[in-house]
Amino acid sequence: MEVVATLAGAAGLVTGLVTALAVRVSERAQRPAAAPAQGGGVPAGVASVLSVLRSSAVVVDREDRVLRASSAARAFGLVSGDRLVVDALLAMARLVRRDGEIREEEIEVIHGRREGRWFAVRVAPMGTNGLVLVLAEDLTELRRVEAIRRDFVANVSHELKTPVGALSLLAETIEDASDDPEAVRRFAKRMQHESVRLTNVVQDLITLSRLQGGEPVAEPKVVSLDDVVHEAVDRCRLKAEPKDITLAIGGREGLNVHGDEELLITAVRNFIDNAVAYSPEHTRVVVCTRLADERHAEISVTDQGIGIPEADLQRIFERFYRVDPARSRQTGGTGLGLAIVKHAATRHRGEVNVWSKEGSGSTFTIRLPLLTTSATAKEIPEPATVREAPQ
Repeated sequence: MEVVATLAGAAGLVTGLVTALAVRVSERAQRPAAAPAQGGGVPAGVASVLSVLRSSAVVVDREDRVLRASSAARAFGLVSGDRLVVDALLAMARLVRRDGEIREEEIEVIHGRREGRWFAVRVAPMGTNGLVLVLAEDLTELRRVEAIRRDFVANVSHELKTPVGALSLLAETIEDASDDPEAVRRFAKRMQHESVRLTNVVQDLITLSRLQGGEPVAEPKVVSLDDVVHEAVDRCRLKAEPKDITLAIGGREGLNVHGDEELLITAVRNFIDNAVAYSPEHTRVVVCTRLADERHAEISVTDQGIGIPEADLQRIFERFYRVDPARSRQTGGTGLGLAIVKHAATRHRGEVNVWSKEGSGSTFTIRLPLLTTSATAKEIPEPATVREAPQ
């Protein structure tokens, strides 16, 4: 959040400086000996500032014609030819020209079917000749980050409050049922389940916080992807056995990367846990390693599960995002597993991808920079899979 505050402060500083310059120009314009304006009616000082300004800036004359516009203003579609094409901006410019008062407002600009962008707009007069300066700072990313922050705080509060509340209620119930051993055992088992869930949420939050903060988790070293895959699969077998889900390994042996072995195991394990949780009984989950190209290796996890709606694919790596919240809680998920995978991949200069089709299953892939391929690297038979995921 400190980065967001810094960006907002910088944006405000730039806006303030340009507006101050406009006011200074306005004062000079009222002096009897004012020099003729240069650059198509735009004062030379303002024109120089606009030429290097990253934010959207537009100067319009008394006929609402655009005399000067920054490249950002045109890129965002605020200006077309010599006209302001956003009605809200045009209306603000006319009001400022009429009464000479500086106006500020946040507006949303929508072009066609594209998602709207938000701007902090400041409009100021430039002297007595009818020129008006329009400044528009793009707030879209700041608003998105702020929305994520609000969602994160709300989700953390909910995820922690739910098991804590359940533990408190169960403790009271056990106290009331102290003379019923069977009830005590039943409620104690529920307490253990909620305790594990709470522990998992806290542990995942700690892991994610360390990854996002850039804190080194372990000393980087040469990591065998064979070891990563086998260890991740072994850690998931107990979860797969009750559903009679087969965990199979295939692909290419002998691929190595440079990084944190435990973090990579956690990432692959999260993929497998997810596959098992959302797959029906008596199905298969296949974990494969492959050489993506001369510089990258990939680990993919393919399941025969329920699949993911296309509308949700862009958001599943967000913190606490769940396609089906009720089902996720039934499976014991924290909503942080895929976010951890994404940040783990980023930490290793890699990336994550997903392919999915409702009713057919999903393939999650983590791509990592390849360190070396041993001389003994070879293909091992890939288990029969439901399908080949699109490349």
